[in-house]
Amino acid sequence: MTVTVSGPDFIALQVRDVEAAAAFFEGHLGLRRAPASPPGAVVFATEPVPFAVREPLPGVDLDAVERPGLGVALWFRTTDAQALHDRLHSAGIPIVKAPEDGPFGRMFTFVGPEGYAITTHEG
Repeated sequence: MTVTVSGPDFIALQVRDVEAAAAFFEGHLGLRRAPASPPGAVVFATEPVPFAVREPLPGVDLDAVERPGLGVALWFRTTDAQALHDRLHSAGIPIVKAPEDGPFGRMFTFVGPEGYAITTHEG
């Protein structure tokens, strides 16, 4: 039997403060919580891949790294990247890459909870 992998089917960010991170994604990006989440996590009703914030796994020390997720590219799809950029910028959310037209439409990168770099694009 050949074993295959079809791709990502769940993405979670490990954070120090689950409720603060969840509030960020709800308040600034408009994500909605899924009906159920496991203890120590908040799962969002995102499509096609569920997304969550969760407590760090045993042995993970987020204070030991300069920026969590360094080297990982996390992208979220949006209906209007420029409007989202303007809203986040007005709220004082750090923008690390200004809006530009790229291969996936209008896109920009901001700093989310606890220093994770998140790119949004239209699509």
